Amino acid sequence: MRILISGAGIAGLSTAINLGADGHDVTVLERAGHLRVNGSPIDIRGDAIEIADKMGVLGQIRDLRIDMSERVQFVDSSGAVVAEPPLDQINDSPNDIEIPREDLATILHDQLGPSAQLRFGESIAELDDDDRGVNIRFTSGAADRYDLVVGADGMHSAVRRLTFEPEQQFLRHLGFYVALAALPDYTPVDRTNPMYNYPGHMTGIAAFNDKALAVFMFRSPWIDYDYHDLTAQKQILVDAFAGHTEWRVPELVDAAVQDPELYFDSVSQIHMSSWHRGRVVLVGDAAHCASNLSGRGTSLALTGAWFLAQALRDHPGDVTEAWQQYEHDQRPHATRSQATAAPGGERLVPATQDQIDARNRSFSPTTEKRDSI
Repeated sequence: MRILISGAGIAGLSTAINLGADGHDVTVLERAGHLRVNGSPIDIRGDAIEIADKMGVLGQIRDLRIDMSERVQFVDSSGAVVAEPPLDQINDSPNDIEIPREDLATILHDQLGPSAQLRFGESIAELDDDDRGVNIRFTSGAADRYDLVVGADGMHSAVRRLTFEPEQQFLRHLGFYVALAALPDYTPVDRTNPMYNYPGHMTGIAAFNDKALAVFMFRSPWIDYDYHDLTAQKQILVDAFAGHTEWRVPELVDAAVQDPELYFDSVSQIHMSSWHRGRVVLVGDAAHCASNLSGRGTSLALTGAWFLAQALRDHPGDVTEAWQQYEHDQRPHATRSQATAAPGGERLVPATQDQIDARNRSFSPTTEKRDSI
């Protein structure tokens, strides 16, 4: 079949690998002009590890895994360490694999076979499913027809909007916003990641390999803005941390303003009763985002991509049966991952100073004096 996949993230690339390996003619669209590789390292957990092995990429993933021994330290306004959570409260399981997003995207990109074509700077403008195929008009003005369309275009999926209902029908906001920005001039002095809080806000530094990120998180009700508008995103972040000059807050906010690849989004989930309609199906965050705090998005992308391809193998002449099998196999994984609304949010971003102080007291004091960060 001719299959169109919207989105070249982890879910889209994984789906393209699996469907291409089965002999389908696959085209992957990516709205950006390049692979989206910005963001913090990502986790591969549970059944997704076995699926990565079946896809033939587990060896490369293990070769590039990150040593998960970096420590989080909570600091005060002067940079002095006031609390340090034990490692066993940070890392989920010794079997989990953490890898930079850029490395995993590159591994998956390189695994694309000759049956998969990747087109950057293109997206879907109109979609018409007539039960025998799907007519597509692209934002470039070109048109084409496909047997199936896969929406792997994230929490703000255009395929979901064009096929189902507006985003707000399915989105459940969890009360936080997150931003990540490149911090190119930062050189870590040791294997620690400092985090500073004031009520309802957190900013810090996350270093891995030879890179560092400025990390932001703040509490807020839903903010209505154009998620394609980078200038608007930066202004929201600037406003959220305005008036605070303590620790390294101005330096980190300035890094975010300067970053042309800033990641900014709400901490939200997507809940849908069905992930398919006609010859269109959703995979990854487009179908069942568990939130960017869950640490489960990459694993769900891998399992969903595998189950989708397996279902089409098992029901080559009946997409309705294939979609039902896919949802039957994937939904338990999504449900478990969404069970904890915003894991870590209450601990990372206490709402009041009293809650910040209580959080800090809950951790054993550091056993040695450390310099300010």
